[in-house]
Amino acid sequence: MGQDCIFCKIAAGEIPSDVLYSDDVCFVIRDIAPAAPVHLLVIPNQHFTYLDGLTAERHGMVGAMFQAAAQMAAREGIVKSGYRLSVNQGDDSGQMVDHLHLHVLGGERLGAMA
Repeated sequence: MGQDCIFCKIAAGEIPSDVLYSDDVCFVIRDIAPAAPVHLLVIPNQHFTYLDGLTAERHGMVGAMFQAAAQMAAREGIVKSGYRLSVNQGDDSGQMVDHLHLHVLGGERLGAMA
């Protein structure tokens, strides 16, 4: 666990949060500063920061995150209209928490990405 990591503290139950989904690999919460009507964060329970450190034993974790994202998109009713999955890595990308997380965005037409 990252000592000062807000996502690790949520996973450990130290910070209360409205967890929408949880399993043994990851959990899902709503973003507190949403960029779209639906803006969810899929967060692995295990502290992990950058994809460049991804090893074969963590491939299952990333797969589980994408599976949870698809399930939550269906639950939020945005599959038919479409949704975006985004992972920010590092300062230039806008990553605000140094713990891997997957953004699920939808509920309206999203602008083009650069």
